[in-house]
Parts: sequence; structure tokens; C-alpha cells
Amino acid sequence: MRPKLEDVAKRANVSKTTVSRVLNNRGYLSQKTIDRVHEAMEELNYQPNVVARQLYNKKTNIIGLVFPTVANPFFGELVEALEKKLYEDGYKVLIGNSMNNTKKESDYLNQLLSEQVDGLIVGTHNQGIQEYKYQNLPIVAIDRVMNEDIPVIESDNYQGGKLATTVLIEQGAKHIIHTNGPVELETPAKRRREAYEDTMTAHGLSPQTVTVDFNIPYQEKKDIFYQLFETYPDVDGIFASNDMDAALILQIAKEKGIRVPEDLLLVGYDGTIMTRSILPDLTTIVQPIDEMAEMAISILMKRINKKETEHEYILPVTLWEGKTSKKDIH
Repeated sequence: MRPKLEDVAKRANVSKTTVSRVLNNRGYLSQKTIDRVHEAMEELNYQPNVVARQLYNKKTNIIGLVFPTVANPFFGELVEALEKKLYEDGYKVLIGNSMNNTKKESDYLNQLLSEQVDGLIVGTHNQGIQEYKYQNLPIVAIDRVMNEDIPVIESDNYQGGKLATTVLIEQGAKHIIHTNGPVELETPAKRRREAYEDTMTAHGLSPQTVTVDFNIPYQEKKDIFYQLFETYPDVDGIFASNDMDAALILQIAKEKGIRVPEDLLLVGYDGTIMTRSILPDLTTIVQPIDEMAEMAISILMKRINKKETEHEYILPVTLWEGKTSKKDIH
């Protein structure tokens, strides 16, 4: 059974009123009492917002957003679109940058839960965090598989992977490398890898994926891409799993005297407005960020209103055809 407010009071040896005052930060309480209540909550894995909703059916008009980092153009534009649309719908937004740190993500979640948010939209990489298992709280994920109950909004990753790989093959590339995250990461983005491998095999070419963890520091990632060119000297095409990696590969290619597109063809993934503005020549697969934000909010509202939803919602991608994937093959 889910722990109740009186269970916390009993464990902390205080009254229910005291627990309520701690939760709502009201009235004077000693730090010792506050700490004791928080310890009892943690020991019982008690989530105040769930009980508050059950007791008061209270609506706060606050939505929590938890994403890895808004410094990444894809997440930055996605969070901006979500915040704008939610504000127009009369909701306030609380945003947490998890930086792919499990503890930080868990801390943010607990903070958001204590604020009694009406729902959560998440796009983080971490899994198995206890707070996500509370099914009374409406949650929608974007491009992340959290658990079987949480709906996932995503772009058509398989079609995107197929498009990217086909473009490289049609332009004459034969030794094509794909950079992608760890296989064990439960994210729809791994379908990009599946599509790449299927497309390569269908054309009689050998697929080769270089694993690049999303969480690693910049310099470590740069070292991996430098090593890629040493390990695969014949590489003539790269399908990068995101535009940030594609930009870094472009930089390294230039440092090594490898010409793009004459010596190396390159396709990225995400196609944010910022990337297309700064690197208009980069061929990339464009995720429909605005549509993904709209769909996420629409499905979250259904969950808030206890309406049935599907587990997965897939939106179409498009190709931004720049100069990095075109060369004269005559």
C-alpha cells in the first residue's frame, strides 16, 4: 500500500498537522522537526503531491519539465516551444536541467513533486528512478522510454535513419560510419541505428557504428571522433546521430585536412532552427519540434483528465539538404 500522511506522522513521531506544515512550509518549526519529517518521508518513499491530489483534488496549473540541458539546441528549442504553448494554455512551468545526472534528476523530481505539479514532461536519459513509478502523476516522455505506462512522443527515427543513410549511399559513399548512443539506452533514437544497418545491408555495404555516450565531456567526445578517422581511414561518409556531433566532426575533419564534401560526406540529425541558421550547409534530418511539443502537451492534458492514451506517438521527419552530403561524382 502507498504510504499516507498519517504514516509519515507516526514514523516521525509528530502530528499530521505538523507534517502538513512541513510540506507546505507554513508556520514556525524547528530544523530538527523538519529533518525528522523529511527522513520519515524518505524512509517510506512518500510522495506528498500524490496524497495532496487524492485528499484535495487540487489543481496547481503548474507543469514540470525535466530535460538533460537546454544548452543543447534541440532540447533548448523543445523546452522553449513547450513553455510557450503551456503559457498560452494558462500553465506555469518549472524547468529542471538534469545534466544526465541521476541524483540531480531525482532531486529535481522530488522538488517538482513537492510543488504539487499537475503533470510532468520529461526528456531525460536516466531510467529506473523511483519517482517515475508513481502512476497517479500524469507524465509524458519525449524521445525517451521511461516505463510501460508513460506515453512517448517521438519523431520517426527509423525513417530518419533510412533517409540519412540513403542520401550518403546515393552520393557514392561506400564506407559509411554511424555514430550513436549506447545500445542499452532505452530510447527511440536507437531506431536510427537499426535503419542505418538495414539500409547498408540492403545495398550490400558493411554497417559500422561508433558508440558515443551522450553524457561524456566534450574533450572525450572529440578524442573519440579523432580516433574514428584513425581506425577507419577509408571512411567516406558519416551519419551522425545529432547535429552537435556532426558540427564537431566537421571541425575535426577541417583540422585533419579532410575536405567536406569532396573527401567526406556528412549528415546530421535534429535540424534545429539554430543549427540551420549557423550551419546552413549541414545536411540533416529535421525533427518537427513544434509538433512534438504540441503533441506532448495534448497527450499530457489527456492524462491529467484521466483519458486513455496510446503508448507511442510518431511524427514524420524531413530532410534538410545542405552541401555536406553532395559531391560531383561524375
